[in-house]
Amino acid sequence: MTTAATVLVADDDDAIRTVVAHALERAGFGVRVTGNAATLWRWISDGEGDVVVTDVVMPDANGLDLIPRIRKIRPQLRVVAMSAQSTLLTAVKATERGAFEYLPKPFDLNELVTVVRRALEAPAAPSGDGETDDEPAEDPLPLIGRSPAMQEIYRTLARLMGTDLTVLITGESGTGKELVARALHDYGKRRSGPFVAINMAAIPRELIESELFGHEKGAFTGATQCNTGRFEQAEGGTLFLDEIGDMPPEAQTRLLRVLQEGEYTTVGGRTPIRANIRIIAATHRALRRSIRQGLFREDLYFRLNVVPIRLPPLRERAVDIPELTRHFIARAVSEGLPPKTIDPAAMDRLKTHRWSGNVRELENLVRRLAALYSEEVIGIDVIEAELADASPNSGDAEGDGLGQSVERHLKTYFHAHGSGLPATGLFDRVMREVERPLISLTLDATNGNQIRAAQVLGVNRNTLCKKIRELNIPVVRGGAR
Repeated sequence: MTTAATVLVADDDDAIRTVVAHALERAGFGVRVTGNAATLWRWISDGEGDVVVTDVVMPDANGLDLIPRIRKIRPQLRVVAMSAQSTLLTAVKATERGAFEYLPKPFDLNELVTVVRRALEAPAAPSGDGETDDEPAEDPLPLIGRSPAMQEIYRTLARLMGTDLTVLITGESGTGKELVARALHDYGKRRSGPFVAINMAAIPRELIESELFGHEKGAFTGATQCNTGRFEQAEGGTLFLDEIGDMPPEAQTRLLRVLQEGEYTTVGGRTPIRANIRIIAATHRALRRSIRQGLFREDLYFRLNVVPIRLPPLRERAVDIPELTRHFIARAVSEGLPPKTIDPAAMDRLKTHRWSGNVRELENLVRRLAALYSEEVIGIDVIEAELADASPNSGDAEGDGLGQSVERHLKTYFHAHGSGLPATGLFDRVMREVERPLISLTLDATNGNQIRAAQVLGVNRNTLCKKIRELNIPVVRGGAR
């Protein structure tokens, strides 16, 4: 990079042109500014400029439409697109058409300077028209929100659209992990292929391998015919493994082989099958903790965690709540429910709620408001009543016994999952979740003395030892755990 590099800046907002120009000049760049696309194109055609910084919406053209034209005549000229239309689709279009970087407004001026420097130092780009065969659709928006956290997710997704990299999406229940997975598929290079989703928590443990890889006739009792698995169904497309943290160890081993070797065998089969799919996984669990507890393979974690995406809980992006609320109201209206408006005080109250069920909880609330209340404008009294009734922790927790505490946690679970409850096996799953910490904490309280721990728990010593093995609870030899 040289301080003689010139940056061409195009934006129809005089204030933005001024602050951007000053920031770039302070960093040592030469700067030329314009408020229209025609002048920018003339400069580029004349061979001027080393980097372009352009707004998307200008009075005489769309800045994104210029990028393919620029790449045709000057493929080495990097273009940084900036826009106040801070949506996933804007980020995707900017990336697909060949923008070096996309910056949602408002942005940090230091970040802009850093991006310009990277653009000047980047290797020469191959020539091309920057156009794709299939433009992303305008509606419906797959993700909603203009908060800084969501903007970073949009930029990450846009960078991943043209790749087959494995992605691990983490976040609390109800944050929209499947929406992100679908966006990666719908706007990626496998969009013409199938999108197949499987929820590990909803499949009985003994059937997961068959569900994933298929089985041959006679492979096990009840296998009266061949069955195709989700891997085969997703051929040429994307396989979304939801709640990957609930995958049993034996299935983890088989999945690891697929990721390592790119092939799999059906249950009971012998012939390897090549897997031509993209894998996206998601979980609400802390997988590193599961690894320490011996519940999840560390090598599988690193194979899945090629590109991590963390979805923030709704309480961390409360600024998005008004836009999300309007979106859910519009959706309710499209389904035949009457339109509603949330008054400012009520909206402020929504922004301060904890939202343990995240975006899913907000959507369910909006549906209730549309269906159950006759008033067109929803006030704060209605919101306060709804939030009090819906909150799983609305009662007084002080003085609660163990039963009340467990009940509150179960209410939180049911409230967060809604219609996404597992199809079967919930009792055994809850019991495992309770048994492990109960035994672990009892062993801690008895300094690892298993005889004493069995007495405290009121179970036979052999039963305790069996549970320790089944739940993979670490025990240090010599008494202490």
